[in-house]
Amino acid sequence: MNRIDQRFAELKEQGRRALIPFITAGDPAPEYTVGFMHALVEAGADVIELGVPFSDPMADGPVIQKACERALRHGVRLAHLFDMVREFRQTDAATPVVLMGYLNPVERIGLEAFADQAAAAGVDGVLTVDMPPEEAEEFGPVLKARGLASIFLVAPTTSHARAATICAHGEGYLYYVSLKGVTGSAILDAEDVASHLAPLREMTGLPLCVGFGIRDGASAAEVGKVADGVIVGSALVSRIAANAETPEAIPAELKAVLGEMRQALDAMSGA
Repeated sequence: MNRIDQRFAELKEQGRRALIPFITAGDPAPEYTVGFMHALVEAGADVIELGVPFSDPMADGPVIQKACERALRHGVRLAHLFDMVREFRQTDAATPVVLMGYLNPVERIGLEAFADQAAAAGVDGVLTVDMPPEEAEEFGPVLKARGLASIFLVAPTTSHARAATICAHGEGYLYYVSLKGVTGSAILDAEDVASHLAPLREMTGLPLCVGFGIRDGASAAEVGKVADGVIVGSALVSRIAANAETPEAIPAELKAVLGEMRQALDAMSGA
């Protein structure tokens, strides 16, 4: 069983919600990323989304765009991410790791080469923001053959028919974008999220995890009432940016943000 499936099975048995943090690999410099990943696990992360730096991150707001710029200034590429995950796996064999990014870096090294290297490093899933489900018939089987889950986004504007197609191709969990816009933008509406998740539950048995707009423990708990997991990115990446000149302080900052969310989610679920 894929580590992602195993983790969600454990959470379901425990009656808990998944907490999924996102950070950009190589931000503020590549030598710190693995330490940040371990800090996130210590704070209660169930799955880690590791962002692949890209020059044109179209779905991301200014916080994550600037994180990509900082990482790219250090020349961070996919090969470095594989090294980071491999190092992380030396002391953490259990926490699922998902690579999140855009299709261009994957196409540059080739789909099969990417999948081989990702699997060998210990990656569990891949979320390619600009990979449409119509092209997943080629992409998905290559990943699946290597034990990698294909994870897809669903937006508030996604039609019922298209959502059904996405659900049919998705694995691991479904990433529901809680609002129209880019990462780190507006404050989400939990009631609106619930109204969109309900029809998705009729289409798929995948865990439904919600991202965009999760800022603190209160917003995490509100979403946790209706979702199987919450995804937080900009709130963490902004702490990294604020402490880029003193990176030794960043693990504690990440733990403070994520720890509050973990406590709020567990209190909400009675765990």
